[in-house]
Amino acid sequence: MGASNRILQVAVCVSVFSLICFVIAFSTPYWLVTDGGLQNPRFTNLGLWEVCFNNFQDIHRFFDNPFNGCLWVFEEEYYIIHDFLLPGFYISVQLFATLCFVMCLVVIPLTAAFLRTSRDDDRYMVLLLAIGSCQVVGSVFGFIAVVIFGAKGDSRDWMPGWQNNDMGWSFALGVVGAVLLLPAGVLYLVEARRERYKRLNEISNREISEYGDEYYQNQAPPAALPSAPSPYESYFASEPSRPRRPQQSSSSNSAVHGGIQTDI
Repeated sequence: MGASNRILQVAVCVSVFSLICFVIAFSTPYWLVTDGGLQNPRFTNLGLWEVCFNNFQDIHRFFDNPFNGCLWVFEEEYYIIHDFLLPGFYISVQLFATLCFVMCLVVIPLTAAFLRTSRDDDRYMVLLLAIGSCQVVGSVFGFIAVVIFGAKGDSRDWMPGWQNNDMGWSFALGVVGAVLLLPAGVLYLVEARRERYKRLNEISNREISEYGDEYYQNQAPPAALPSAPSPYESYFASEPSRPRRPQQSSSSNSAVHGGIQTDI
């Protein structure tokens, strides 16, 4: 199993929770809602891809047909109010939220593959780096999306009845999901770094061990030093022979023959 220690178990749990939160926020139409203070609000709720109106008409009064119910924001019926319905900040929110959602979708199969991978597998560290990087990048995209929507979503120049418009629970889930993606990704990257150093230490220790064994095996045995004789051996050892006195030659004897030999 890939999540073999406490750090990875926490990372997987936080990652799954943040993915669920952001996917729900991405697909539900409650980023901006009316607070119920108006009896007949023309706007009821809105998400990234769906908006709900109640007898809403073109603010420029170019067309008199009212809009009721919930429809996709790119629906053909909304074509006449696209300039009002799709301002630049809203399209930016959709773009960055979509990029974050794509990163979440990429992380799901990577996490499933990681949970089935053992630590000794060569893909183990690659999966850690890929999951962590995707989550960090996705968190940046999601954070940009929620910041833009939080700053401009309930402004007075967008949806009608702006005094009674509040951020909904879908927006709250989007904030939680985008923020928690960052620590989850950081935990994966930290574990990948630890795993890299572990493998480098194991390789270096193995090389040192192999080099040491080979070095000691190739060393020649030390030459035997002469040992000092024991007292017993030194006592019974034969004494060295004394040098003999040189004998006189015959020529010298014949030379002094008949004479008086004196020893001086």
